[in-house]
Amino acid sequence: MKHEITRDDILPMEQYGAERSHRRKALTALKKNRRLEVGPFATFYFESFDTMLHQIHEMLYIEKGGEEQISGELEAYNPLIPKGRELVATVMFEIDDPVRRANALARLGGVEETASISFGGQTVQGRPEEDADRTNAEGKASSVQFIHFPFTEAQIDAFSASGTQVIVGFGHPEYGHMTVMPEAVRTALSEDFK
Repeated sequence: MKHEITRDDILPMEQYGAERSHRRKALTALKKNRRLEVGPFATFYFESFDTMLHQIHEMLYIEKGGEEQISGELEAYNPLIPKGRELVATVMFEIDDPVRRANALARLGGVEETASISFGGQTVQGRPEEDADRTNAEGKASSVQFIHFPFTEAQIDAFSASGTQVIVGFGHPEYGHMTVMPEAVRTALSEDFK
């Protein structure tokens, strides 16, 4: 399994445009078992080489920045590809009403530090992506968080065992929610360790 997107992986935009509809359908099917809602308005989107390759192509296609844009996109999205001993999630706090969203995020400072994945008596604590602070000085959380979950070999084995109950959640005082991961999602994510 590939862990880094290179310039050679990027299609010419004419080719991507011609294949875009088909590629988007295939990605929707892939993402179905890489998504998990936790609590009333947080969704974990577990990333992979394929999801990030698609994201880069979409950015290039929409923004039309050409060759000059490619290196910046690779730099931005490569860190979000699991490197074989981790899961990586884009966590989105999705609230349509802007006033309600601002009020909720104002109470969720540091929420990115409290994400965890628990299974078999073990807990893997999330580690926020270090590219930028996702909680500002006033304590307001960003609506988009990037979180790495580093696993040991023993944790990989336990997580990957068929039927393992996995709980994903937050320990934040204002957002103490958790969800049991469906078996289809656990099975799909186990592939990230190969």
